[in-house]
Amino acid sequence: MIRFARLMIMACLVVVGVMLLGLRLPVAVAQSNCSPAYPDVCIPPPPPDLDCGEITHRNFRVLAPDPHRFDGDKDGIGCEAQ
Repeated sequence: MIRFARLMIMACLVVVGVMLLGLRLPVAVAQSNCSPAYPDVCIPPPPPDLDCGEITHRNFRVLAPDPHRFDGDKDGIGCEAQ
């Protein structure tokens, strides 16, 4: 229980410090259940399999593996705006 409390305090201090410095945490850090393949946005891993038309994010970084296949041309950018 004490260990959990220490972790929570450390997490709060990191968030407060980031807010004071005016920095943004990547969404993947701020939220859970986010696929590590999309480190700058929070998109859950499959299932279900998502398509670009089902999410609001555009032009985001994609790392392998790309479970939703957002990066069709394999250039590391997902759901590229036309």
